[in-house]
Amino acid sequence: MTPLIASFGEIMLRLTPPGFERLLQSPELIATFGGGEANVAVALAQFGARSRYVTVIPPAHAIADAFLGEMRRFGVDDSRVVRRPGRLGIYFVEAGANQRPSKVLYDRAYSSIALSGPGAIDWNAALENAHWFHVTGITPAISACAAELTLEGVRRAKELGMQVSCDLNFRKNLWKWGKQASEVMPEFARLADVCIANEEDCQHCLSVHLDIDVESGSLERQKYAELSERVLATYPNLKMLAITLRESKSASHNGWSACLHTREEFLLSRHYDITHIVDRVGGGDAFAAGLIFGLTHLGSHGDALEFGVAASCLKHSVPGDFSRFSREEVETLVRGGGSGRVQR
Repeated sequence: MTPLIASFGEIMLRLTPPGFERLLQSPELIATFGGGEANVAVALAQFGARSRYVTVIPPAHAIADAFLGEMRRFGVDDSRVVRRPGRLGIYFVEAGANQRPSKVLYDRAYSSIALSGPGAIDWNAALENAHWFHVTGITPAISACAAELTLEGVRRAKELGMQVSCDLNFRKNLWKWGKQASEVMPEFARLADVCIANEEDCQHCLSVHLDIDVESGSLERQKYAELSERVLATYPNLKMLAITLRESKSASHNGWSACLHTREEFLLSRHYDITHIVDRVGGGDAFAAGLIFGLTHLGSHGDALEFGVAASCLKHSVPGDFSRFSREEVETLVRGGGSGRVQR
């Protein structure tokens, strides 16, 4: 039986103006769902993996019920979702274009998951039969309670012998509850087997610094081998570190690639020039899902890296948080099928 991959984090209602409008430029917002760990669960299910999503949502809540229906529609196991008092978080996304950057506004204070601390989830049940557990640095940033609950889950996963991946995902607008990311995230890195990051995550979450100019639109890729080695030396438990490399020429035009250091080799992926970006939110989550899928279903570390980068590249072409691409579609791009020609 293929391995079951579980992820844990907060789900939110995502509200976005139509097209590339500014917030409330016209009196309507498009409602979907989103959240880093849910994005990973959905993408994994689309690739054909067995995927479970664990979260905390309000009881007797029609929108939360609609979210569960959405998970089932994508083939994600929602049977371990916990319902506790609180609200469902909301976030607003204004899609950028050309030189106007995308903007995100959070409205997630006092959500059910933010109010839930250790003991709120039966982790033995939540992780039952799972082989892999994925978390991010977003949930610990929400509140002290959420940080402790996430850490409790990671510790139990390690006790159960599971592989743990952590996408550091630094969000400066969330760390408001008293501690900085650099005080909390190192413990997650010490427990993880696979860490996913970008250069900003390494700096703000792990206090590992390297002089890299991320604003230039052109990255010095050789420096990422040194950055990877510094992180792996600081956290000897890590089996590997993946770093995404985004060259932001404008909101609509990014270069995209990634590297993977396995301690035995440093791998650099194919580079994609992504023009006319539709929605970059969730792109990193698509990479994380693709990498995890590759590590659990494909033949080599190189295959896993290329699958993750291609999956993320495709995600930039659709609106919303969720990736909607099959394994076959991702593998077609990996093989070089990125011309965009009509498939008849």
